[in-house]
Amino acid sequence: MTAAVARLCSGRIHYAWVALFVAFTLTLGAIGVRSGPSVMIVPLERAFGWSAETISAAISINILLLGLTGPFITGLMETLGLKRTIMLCLVVLLVGTGFSTFMSRPWELFATWGFLVGIGASAGAVGMSAAVANRWFVTHRGLAMGLLTSANAAGQLIFLPFLGRLSEEYGWQSVSIAVTLTVAVLIPMAAILLPESPEAVGLKPFGGSGEAVAPTSSGNPFALAIDGLISGVRSIDFWLLAISYAICGFSTNGLIGTHLIAFCVDHGYTQFAGAGILASLGVFSLIGATISGWLTDRFNPRIMLFWIFSLRGLSLMVLPYTNFDAVSLSVFAVFYGLDWIAVMPPIFALVNEVFGQKSTPVIMSWIFATHQIGGALAAVGAGVVRTYTGSYMVAFMASGVACLAASMLVLRIARSRPTMVAA
Repeated sequence: MTAAVARLCSGRIHYAWVALFVAFTLTLGAIGVRSGPSVMIVPLERAFGWSAETISAAISINILLLGLTGPFITGLMETLGLKRTIMLCLVVLLVGTGFSTFMSRPWELFATWGFLVGIGASAGAVGMSAAVANRWFVTHRGLAMGLLTSANAAGQLIFLPFLGRLSEEYGWQSVSIAVTLTVAVLIPMAAILLPESPEAVGLKPFGGSGEAVAPTSSGNPFALAIDGLISGVRSIDFWLLAISYAICGFSTNGLIGTHLIAFCVDHGYTQFAGAGILASLGVFSLIGATISGWLTDRFNPRIMLFWIFSLRGLSLMVLPYTNFDAVSLSVFAVFYGLDWIAVMPPIFALVNEVFGQKSTPVIMSWIFATHQIGGALAAVGAGVVRTYTGSYMVAFMASGVACLAASMLVLRIARSRPTMVAA
């Protein structure tokens, strides 16, 4: 079926762009579904009396597992195949969201939205994005990664206002039902439209002149993931990338992605209005990540990362001192939104430069794991701060300072190689 679709596209458009669109949609859906609990914090507090600390802890497991399972999911992609692995993850995601409709106790929240959704959302994790960008593109690789990265923002743009309205009018269960139906649509899309590689449909990568190489290999996926980690930890550049990306997670999906809606409710906004503000960040993140990908193909990724982290840190430190009115929130949405996930393309370029294309998907997955560790710490930490201080002030200030520190670290990455190595 996939080969037949590819033949229909022949002479009209290179199928790399179709594969990119499918991967974008899968990432949008999987990561958008994963972010669903951010609109459920207040409704679950009201429905069951669970504290923000408890709910945030479940969300932190969700975030953490998305990162920690990533390298092994990427290893599975290298052995079982990209398509089969993605479909397996989507099935796990479907089970998690489906059963979450019936939860009534905290352990069920942890089991569904924590464990199953955290693992299943790996269908849209960074390893898949890196594999698609490297397999299908030689030219415009940075742009492709930027677009796949922007799917994280697009997921919020599409999902959160809608889910926020559902949770307000029909309760938290409507959120579980809506995301379950979404995943049910993604599974046949992956089955029909996503090829394993250009070779699988008789093509070469976009912009490539050589023969396409089948990406799958024999071996133990667990061993492939561990070998990638061993290779990475021997390099100081790996640690610089990992720490910087952990700070990225700490300041994005852990703090803003999880708690901005509750932060807005604390300041008198409704759930729907808070979701709309978060979605507006997604609009500008979509633009910022795409521009970042385009710029990464042309400029020094270290300098780009310096400015991205610096501007993000300043915006986080300033927001709590504003009037929190429409003007200040709009400025924050633009300023913070443009660089929310803009770090991914330059980090992807640096990993390709330091470790090579073949190792990049697994190395990126390990680095992404640190991103999710940072996000999990912020998710639960900010919940604890809110529970015991009644405010998110300390969480925002700590995140801003960490971003400023990251802006210094990124300048030292692979500094002996000032120009990118051609693929």
